[in-house]
Amino acid sequence: MRVVDPVLSRIEPNGRARGLVLILHGGQESSTEPVLRRHGSWSRMALLQYTLAVRLRGRGVAVWLLRNRVRGWNERPDRDPAPVHDACFALAVVRATRPGLPVVLVGHSMGGRTACVVAADHAVVGVCALAPWLPPGSPVGPLAGKVLVVAHGSADQHTSPEASRAFVTRCRSAGTLATYIEVSGGGHALLRRLRSWNRVVAETCTTLLRLDEAGR
Repeated sequence: MRVVDPVLSRIEPNGRARGLVLILHGGQESSTEPVLRRHGSWSRMALLQYTLAVRLRGRGVAVWLLRNRVRGWNERPDRDPAPVHDACFALAVVRATRPGLPVVLVGHSMGGRTACVVAADHAVVGVCALAPWLPPGSPVGPLAGKVLVVAHGSADQHTSPEASRAFVTRCRSAGTLATYIEVSGGGHALLRRLRSWNRVVAETCTTLLRLDEAGR
């Protein structure tokens, strides 16, 4: 099966853009299978993109969704993991087409891990990681000077809430403004407690992009 290039699905704001949200979907530890629209990891983030755009596009926020080339993290010692490469591509497009626009990264599962790796990009103001896959030893350096919000469901059976808490603690020790939110009863697919997940993302983006007149 032919592997396609990364694809950016863009929902642009009404009027002048004040900020941009880049959504990164989940995947698998190892897979070279292309990402298709029917895959749940992508389609769930497509739903989030639409929901978030309905709430924020009228306030000047572009909401973009990246579709990775392949489903796997596919870590190798001599190159960046596949989704990191794709996220860097997406951020380069942002810099070229929306110079100076603040960016919030929203990542689910593997996408949350990806967001934490590429957060050092100067356009990024913060990360909202949903049920992220954060193995022990995941680097906290890229989040220096950024804001991190991690939300994890208490009933997640696929990625570890405890690992997320530990990551937030390490980020705080390194000087990052980091917050952990437990979604009681929430699972990995972000379908249970749907409104809670959507509220976390919308409020995080509103705060980090300073959409409220007074800010927070």
